[in-house]
Amino acid sequence: MAWTGRPRSAAARFRLRPQHAEVPEEVALVPDAELLRIVGPDAVTGDEVDLWVQDGVFVPPPGRARPDRVLRGFVSPGLVDAHCHVGYSARGAVDLAEAEEQARTDLATGVLAIRDCGSPLDTRPLVDRPDLPVLLRAGRHIARPKRYIRDLGVDLDDPADLPAEVARQVAYGDGWIKVVGDWIDRSLGDLAPLWPDDVLACAVAVAHDGGARVTAHVFGEDAIPGLLAAGIDCLEHGTGLTEESLAAVVDQGVHLVPTMINIANFPTFADAADRYPAYAKHMRDLHARSDATFASAFEAGVAVHAGTDAGGFVEHGRIVDEVLALNRVAPPRRVLAAAGREARDWLGLSTWEPGDSADLVLHPADPVAEPAVLRHPSLVMRSGRVVVGSP
Repeated sequence: MAWTGRPRSAAARFRLRPQHAEVPEEVALVPDAELLRIVGPDAVTGDEVDLWVQDGVFVPPPGRARPDRVLRGFVSPGLVDAHCHVGYSARGAVDLAEAEEQARTDLATGVLAIRDCGSPLDTRPLVDRPDLPVLLRAGRHIARPKRYIRDLGVDLDDPADLPAEVARQVAYGDGWIKVVGDWIDRSLGDLAPLWPDDVLACAVAVAHDGGARVTAHVFGEDAIPGLLAAGIDCLEHGTGLTEESLAAVVDQGVHLVPTMINIANFPTFADAADRYPAYAKHMRDLHARSDATFASAFEAGVAVHAGTDAGGFVEHGRIVDEVLALNRVAPPRRVLAAAGREARDWLGLSTWEPGDSADLVLHPADPVAEPAVLRHPSLVMRSGRVVVGSP
């Protein structure tokens, strides 16, 4: 079975800091600190929301105290970019200053939490920054020589070394491990798994014993059974899912992050692979049926989340493009829930509880009825500070 506990990640530590301690019912207001009230429909459910914010956190309704300002709109906890690469670009690794700007670009679009799915840069200085999205790091990708993007991950000459490298990444990362499940094998001329099934199972067990979850890059069909048998927690891309493997994904509670706006690049990848016609044909086929594959995943009850795969072929700040792409395969209300509160729950981030960091987004219109409004939030708030808009 997939591991379902919540590791003591950066997000967990963030929630447990003193300012997030239990708040008494009759809260003692901070003298001279602005008191905000946020009211309006929940962007997903339509239920009326009534939130109070002071000194960067949510507080219970403060009795007879009057707010300094009242903010109105369709309210959401913001979006989660569940597959992002802070510290990487089309040019390769970037420095910490550029990585910070990447995170700020995502924040301005309403992304209030990022699951970083592997970076060649040590981004630990960006964790627990109240001026940036909550950042949960997977450390570095783990791959084989010439079986992934050059210099992006850690390359293991001997696949038997995978469990030991996972142990190192558990210590370096932040509750997630990223392995490369498949990539082109030039000796075969097509996608193929990187790891023996028994080694994968041992590596996933090492991660789980260390309190981390494991996710895997996987395009094709052949690597998925071994990943599922090993107890993987999440699949990235997943274009090779079949009716049989989807049933196992549902049974094991495995999550899926399709990265649809990057899958749009598959024909380009195929065009560049003229020396490998079987691979090129395979990539075009995976692309052609990807919408149907992901529609089936939603219909089967798979927990699907929005991830841009920003860094490399995709620029940062494109989470709304990903959400709108997912709307092709599932109802907008379902997609918005999956991209927001459900993703936060999955990552161990609570939402709007007293003592939580005051993170929210306001929209001027109903984003379920008018999904394009997601491109223009009227207000983005992180830790009580307005990043976009004006209170």
